Order: sequence, then C-alpha cells, then structure tokens
Amino acid sequence: MELFQQMADMGHERILFCSSPEVGLRAIVAVHSTVLGPGLGGVRMWPYQSMDEALTDVLRLARGMTYKAAATGLNLGGGKAVILGDPKKDKNEALFRTFGRFVDSLGGLYITAEDVGTDVGDMEWIYTETPWVTGVSAAHGGSGDPSPVTAYGVLQGIKASSQFVYGTDSLAGRSVAIQGLGSVGYHLARFLIQDEKVAKVFGADVDTERIARAQELGVEIVSKEEILGVDCDVVAPCALGAILNETSIPNLKCKIVAGASNNQLADEKRDGRALHERGILYAPDFVINAGGLINVYHELTGYNRERAMRAARGIYNNMIRVYEISDDQSMPTYQAADCLAEERIDRMKRMAPQHWGQHWKKTIRERALPRNGT
Repeated sequence: MELFQQMADMGHERILFCSSPEVGLRAIVAVHSTVLGPGLGGVRMWPYQSMDEALTDVLRLARGMTYKAAATGLNLGGGKAVILGDPKKDKNEALFRTFGRFVDSLGGLYITAEDVGTDVGDMEWIYTETPWVTGVSAAHGGSGDPSPVTAYGVLQGIKASSQFVYGTDSLAGRSVAIQGLGSVGYHLARFLIQDEKVAKVFGADVDTERIARAQELGVEIVSKEEILGVDCDVVAPCALGAILNETSIPNLKCKIVAGASNNQLADEKRDGRALHERGILYAPDFVINAGGLINVYHELTGYNRERAMRAARGIYNNMIRVYEISDDQSMPTYQAADCLAEERIDRMKRMAPQHWGQHWKKTIRERALPRNGT
C-alpha cells in the first residue's frame, strides 16, 4: 500500500516493473502524466544499491519530465525508466531488446530515449523491438546523440541567468565550474570556450578519459570534492542529482547555479529556499535542461538538427519568464518554475474530452507501422 500512496502523492499514473532473469534485466518504467501527450523520458542504467533507491529515482525523474515538457510548451507527458546494472559491465543486446518489448507492451504510452548510462547503440537494440524509442541513429530517421542540443539549451539558460544577475547575457570574461564532464558537460565546456570566450572553465569528473578530453579543450581540472566550492560566476551541475544540499550550499562561491543535472536539489523546499536566501540564482533543472527533450520531440515529427537547435534557443525566454515570476511573487525560482508548468497542465486538464489531438493520432499510426528489417 505504501507504493500506491507514493504514486498518489506524486501523481503518477502507472509503474511497470520489468524482470527477465534469463537476460539479467531488472527495470522500472514510471509514467507520471499523459495529460499533454505520451510520457517521454530516457532510460537510465545505473548500479543502484537497492530497489528502493531505483524506485525513488525513477519516480522523481518521471515527474520532472512532466514538468519539463509542460514548462517548455511541448505536447508531451512525463515518463522515465531505470535499469538496475553497471553500464560498463552489464550491457548486452538481449537485455535491451527485452526491455524494448516491455516498452512496446505499453503501446506508445511511454516513449524511451537515452539517458545516463545508455547511448545510441542501446537505443538501436531497443528499436529492434519497438517503435517507441527516440535517439536512434540518423539511418533510422533519428537524431543520434542528443547531448549537443541539451548542452546548447543549458548555454541559453546560463546566458538568461547572466542577463538577470549582471544585466548582460554576454559570458565573455565570466568563469564557470562544470561538475561532470560527460557528454553534456563536455559540449557545454566546448560552447563556453569556443563560442562564448569565457575567461575560465573549471571541471571535475570521476572518469580519467573524460578529464583528458576536457583538458584538450582548455578546461582547468579540479577535484570532485572541490568543484562546487570553486570561486566563480556560475556553477553548472552536469552529473547526477541531489548535489545541492545542506552540506554543499553553504560552500558555494557563485552568483548562479545553472546546469544540466536532473533533480539537483536534494530537498526541493529546503534547498531551493536556502539558495534563494543566500542570493544565489538557481536555474530550475527541468527548465534549463529541456534541450534533450526538445531534440527527441523533433525526432518524432521528422528530425532536422537546425530546427531542433533553433527550438532550444527558446530556453532563454523560458528561463527569463521563471525569473520574472520569482521576482514578481517573491518566491524561490524552483517554485516559480513549478507554477509555470502547473498552470499549463491545469489549463489542459480543463479541456473536454481529454485527448492528445490529431498530431499524436497521426504519429501513433505511423510509428506503429512495421519497420524495415523487423
């Protein structure tokens, strides 16, 4: 009964537990809301310490996807999946194809994509079993790696934050500390150094290959223990969530926190208010990191990278709107972002009858057709 109460409290519509001991699959799919459209969100593969830890993560992530799509103005709901396992040791074709069959059983209610610990190759295996996957290669009409678009959207959010704090969105001469130099963190560093001409980019990661690649760009590497306390203008969390907490927030030496990580606040109310009270502008994660979602949304309608990048520029205005709501109503930015998303969801709920509309009818028909080679 505790799980049902948790679903009710957070507003989830459906949870699917996927198990196949024969291929080593243990996974959870969470669909939070389908008010605006089918729930889209990536599948994360991670060596969770327990099923409870995995369940907590997937529930939070799925809810975040609902709010991300709503705040961004996309006709999508929120969903997410997690696979319990080490992505460096436990991946195999049978595992992902079996997961694809579970996704297919939902008939388009949940559309998957890549996330932490998964990549384009994994999406290709899933695609063998279901059309309800994005982030596949261009050969199958997909967009491939969405991380450049995600990073570009984060860049727009940082520029909007700079405009709000400093009165200019130019980042020339600024300093940015990036926690996590994976796909998104690396591309963000590249944009900052090559296009924005920032004075200094600091970075930290646990992976030596990622560190070496970032150093070639000109990133100054610091330890993972020091990165959140670096004296800089912007801290950009681009690793796992819950890193803004009672321990880390007092050590921040920046004016802005704006990065790609999901669920950055360990405790939304406590830590969101702590940042607000310290005068640190927090860019709510589900607004600033929507570039990846924007990218795969465009994949569903016929992918064009230039169009996806152009749409990701809209994150700038979305962030400005969040900051205006925060300022006008004297509330922390995390609350302002929730207001922006919830207002749109509530408006759509009042439509009768609830339906996803002609766009999704057409998309569902087309994607349900047999695919070449399957």
